[in-house]
Amino acid sequence: MSVWFIRISILLLIVAALGIAVVPLLVMLDLLQGGSGFGLCPGGIEACDVPYTTPFEFLVILTIAMFLVVLMIRLIVRLSSSVQADSYAVREVNQEQ
Repeated sequence: MSVWFIRISILLLIVAALGIAVVPLLVMLDLLQGGSGFGLCPGGIEACDVPYTTPFEFLVILTIAMFLVVLMIRLIVRLSSSVQADSYAVREVNQEQ
């Protein structure tokens, strides 16, 4: 597995974590300014009788998603460390011969 693939994977996961953190804030700001919350409540917050999820469910979903993304980042960083350690070990053996 190449190092550039690992780096791109980490970058994509960091972008996903930022999206999980920022998108709900943008939706709430849009709703507070009289918008539709990017389609969440098409008629605005006053006309949104039945929300998509309760705030507690939304918080739990976002927390679990953030936990999974951070876990994936940690696993990929450990994989990267082991791949780099293996490549250094192979280079040392080849240089001794």
